Amino acid sequence: MNQTLKLTDIIALGFMLFAFFLGAGNIIFPPLAGQLAGENIMPAMIGFLVTAVGLPLITIIAIAVSGGSWEHLTKDLPKRSATLMAVLIFIIIGPAFAAPRTGLVAYEMAVKPFFVEATDAHLALFSVLFFTIAMFFAWYQGKLIDVIGKVLTPALFIGLIILAFAVFYDPQGSMLFAQDEYLSHPLQKGFLDGYNTMDTFGSLMFGVLIVDALRKKGITEQKATARYLISAACIAAVGLAFVYISLFYLGATSSAIASGADNGGVILSLYVQSLFGSYGQTVLSVIVLLACLTTAIGLISACSDYFSSLTSISYKNWVIIIGVACAVVANVGLSQLIALSVPVLFALYPVAIALVGLTFIRKFLPNPKLAYRLVLSVSLIFALIDAAKVAGVDVSALSILPMFDIGMGWLLPTLATMLCMFFIGKADEQPSLNKEAA
Repeated sequence: MNQTLKLTDIIALGFMLFAFFLGAGNIIFPPLAGQLAGENIMPAMIGFLVTAVGLPLITIIAIAVSGGSWEHLTKDLPKRSATLMAVLIFIIIGPAFAAPRTGLVAYEMAVKPFFVEATDAHLALFSVLFFTIAMFFAWYQGKLIDVIGKVLTPALFIGLIILAFAVFYDPQGSMLFAQDEYLSHPLQKGFLDGYNTMDTFGSLMFGVLIVDALRKKGITEQKATARYLISAACIAAVGLAFVYISLFYLGATSSAIASGADNGGVILSLYVQSLFGSYGQTVLSVIVLLACLTTAIGLISACSDYFSSLTSISYKNWVIIIGVACAVVANVGLSQLIALSVPVLFALYPVAIALVGLTFIRKFLPNPKLAYRLVLSVSLIFALIDAAKVAGVDVSALSILPMFDIGMGWLLPTLATMLCMFFIGKADEQPSLNKEAA
């Protein structure tokens, strides 16, 4: 069987993955981070790129290296634990946070500005229409690569290129001094802000979706699948880095027109209107709607595909269930949804990072099963402390932990546990060693 793809299909695959990633969080968080970072834009942007581009890319590579599925990635964990972790991630990137956020951001930035007095009824109606369209595309799962990779994403990318060129050619202000945590430790703050994109969670699931798309293109061999999966990830990473760098610079030069804005959506809207005049909002609406819609399609499809594999409910029925749930949750409101998601991200992101790290060192570990269980347990325990802190719980008694003050108290304990696992051998080797010693 032919295990090769045409160059156009490879590019379409990369664009499809890029479109899945580029959604609500990717658009609204970088401008605000750039404005707050000000003159410290470089270290802040580097930290952000590590978690928002580097980690998703590495995660896709980890999926390719491990065998191309969640089951391969978590084969050293107890099956129930691996399933529970997957279910939690799918709930987060699906109906609980990420997917509804795409609809909310699309409404706030692309539709609401056209109403003199927007009401809750407008949001409710838009949510139904938005997620109905997303469900329609997700319904025809086998055609995702063609519809998104070859139609929607090129249109989205053209709009982003126009915006980026305008931002660098005609910045709307000068950079100010760094503010808040970006003044004292911009690199670490940028790293943590990258959590908000949820792209590492997304890549754990989007990678599997790309593998499925490859199979529908006739690519079934492990080496070929891994090669094309990594190629798609690299294309998506380049696209994401391009978007983030331009949006960071946009935020950093927005002081004259959006000083004191409380979210990146406002900064982006004002900046685009300043650049393009009365047509600015129309340009932004097209970009935001396409970005949010493609991500919503990918999230609904990935979640439906996974939950249909766990239950007797079909893929298409899950598309309806998840789409309806997203439309309902979207009416909570953007600021409330973001506030609720932050502690959850602080709790689970370190676990996902640890899982990816273990994938690359697995073959060097004497006892992979023990290593996976201990390292992920340690990362979860210390991540819960960081999550409790951002949720407002008083955990000051644990402030002696290294990097606790910047929300990364999980890092050193996790790395130390991972290092110890290189020196712990298999339990079944002990009797033979004792016998030889005797």
